[in-house]
Amino acid sequence: MARSIIVTGGFGVLGHVVAGAFAAAGDKVARIDFAPEAKEQIAGALDIGGVDLTDAAATQAAIDKVAAAQGGVDVLVNIAGGFTWETLEDGSLGSWAKMQAMNLTTCVTMTKLALPLLTQSSAGRIVNIGAGAAIKAAMGMGAYAASKSGVHRLTEALAEELAGKSVTVNAILPSIIDTPTNRADMPDADFSQWVKPEAIADVILFLASDAARSVTGALVPVTRGA
Repeated sequence: MARSIIVTGGFGVLGHVVAGAFAAAGDKVARIDFAPEAKEQIAGALDIGGVDLTDAAATQAAIDKVAAAQGGVDVLVNIAGGFTWETLEDGSLGSWAKMQAMNLTTCVTMTKLALPLLTQSSAGRIVNIGAGAAIKAAMGMGAYAASKSGVHRLTEALAEELAGKSVTVNAILPSIIDTPTNRADMPDADFSQWVKPEAIADVILFLASDAARSVTGALVPVTRGA
């Protein structure tokens, strides 16, 4: 039976690959994004653009559209977020608030509002995108790592909160993802060591599967450039 999937940040490189993988597996997929429209289409996908996931009313309206079109919500993949690199000395205090909003508040808002539908599913799944950089933050990564560390703690706390219910909550912790933007920003790097979006999608689909029904509260490193 086809499940109802929500992928936030679904118009981006990683979101597009993850949403496409679910669609290829026969699931009903909705992509929700801050951008007004997707650059690449996925056949049969429900695209909802222009959504500020820090806004509860806008987020709820998007969830309602998905539930009406796809018959509820079984899997939520929180990919929406952003990145900045700057030192504390030379950077902006506003960057800390921006990273918190983009990476943590979007995740909290979407997850809280989708929970009533997820808990109605016989096998609800929440998969968050954390970061390897939030385990040990390097120079210039303070604001980003702090916000992603919040995602890690949310994942752990919610997994315990939902213990005994039908929903599992996990996060993956990628290292550098092989995207056009990252290649442009770091042209001298060894791209072969970076994680491919397709490899990340494989791990997310596993965590969303019945095979991972006993895994919850896990922070899973995804670091190999295979």
